[in-house]
Amino acid sequence: MQTPATHPFVRAPHRTMAMLSVPVLLSLVAEPLTGLADTAFIARLGAGPLAALGVGTIAMSSFYWIFNFLGIGTQTETARSLGQQRAERAREVAGLALVMATGIGVVLVLMGLPATAAIAHLLGARGEVATDATIYLRWRLASAPAVLILTAAFGALRGLQDMRTPLWIAGALNLLNVILDPILIFGAGPIPALGVAGAAIATVISQWFGAFLGLRAVFLRLGFPRHLRMAHAWRLLVVGRDLFMRTSLLTLFLLLTTRAATRIGTPAGAAHQAIRQVWLLTALLLDAYAATAQSLVGYFLGAGARATARRVAVVACQWSLASGCALTAGMLAGGPLVAAALVPAGAEALFYPAWRVAALSMPLNSLSFATDGIHWGSGDYRFLRNVMMLSTIVGAAGIWLLDESSAGALTMVWAVTAGWITIRAVFGLLRVWPGIGASPFRDRA
Repeated sequence: MQTPATHPFVRAPHRTMAMLSVPVLLSLVAEPLTGLADTAFIARLGAGPLAALGVGTIAMSSFYWIFNFLGIGTQTETARSLGQQRAERAREVAGLALVMATGIGVVLVLMGLPATAAIAHLLGARGEVATDATIYLRWRLASAPAVLILTAAFGALRGLQDMRTPLWIAGALNLLNVILDPILIFGAGPIPALGVAGAAIATVISQWFGAFLGLRAVFLRLGFPRHLRMAHAWRLLVVGRDLFMRTSLLTLFLLLTTRAATRIGTPAGAAHQAIRQVWLLTALLLDAYAATAQSLVGYFLGAGARATARRVAVVACQWSLASGCALTAGMLAGGPLVAAALVPAGAEALFYPAWRVAALSMPLNSLSFATDGIHWGSGDYRFLRNVMMLSTIVGAAGIWLLDESSAGALTMVWAVTAGWITIRAVFGLLRVWPGIGASPFRDRA
């Protein structure tokens, strides 16, 4: 049986970080690529169906983002149980998370079905777009339990430091989705053309297929729990409360920056959107390190190996910082390519100064992601919530004081964003070194 002293990280920390992070990165990339395929197929039906797809996917993503604690909390608790050599506790945590995921998913279906038309309208859909978006949402809601089950299953598997199984499952379900899309959207043989509904049905089928594979993988690895403890459910709900507040604050700040850029003017809004899309894409790479750090920190802290957990934090920050510097170099060099592909004529003058600020903030952004993963692994959710609250208050004040009529207003939006990132990175680092407050990383006397 593997122990903290014989864990591969102890012998080869950098190799272990890379070997665990690469499968996570590839599994994270799979979904956006499938989203591009959905977009490409629906685009052939016209602008209306494409707009409806956008409304539907944004609504569903927002619902699921609220419940990401099912993955994050399960991953940390499973990793801690693994470090403590408590297999039964890991089974109970995973089993309870899967039961909660199923229950929440069913509630989402029951509450969401009567509200689909209202949701489409709230998101600005009108006429044919609203009709198609409502149809899409009604079908997509059928996959709500499957998506949440898969979220919890991936959390359990990554908590066990099994990063490859989620990769294969993500690859299989997204491949199935891409295969089903043209058949159900455009029709084939006896199958009629279903349009936007076909895209939703393809997603539902593939996500339930993925949920089945996820359940099978978890029970093969852990077995079935003999009983479930409500104490574990309460802990996951507390995690959910803190992560919900943190996610809401993060979303609020991003909305404020988008609103400010739009108010500056149409060219600024277009340039901001281009920068933000690339910025969100870089999050996939940085999230991979965060997920790996979370599992390793949870494992070693669960085993009482605090010094090794701090070593994980060092290695995760080193890899993230190196990737952040590489992203800065790539973004500075690739600015003209991004401008040519994503920035409309007339907005280039506003794009380049803001783009450079966003590029130069990447090393700090990388450290904010890394420390998020480190503190997820330590279960320090309240601290992460409080830091996000502080950074968002400061960032919102910066946006409010912004002179939107000034020539460099868009650049200042991204400068404020860099400040928002910096606060998160600095406090994230200080929580580990020297270990401010009630830090789980500080040695107790």
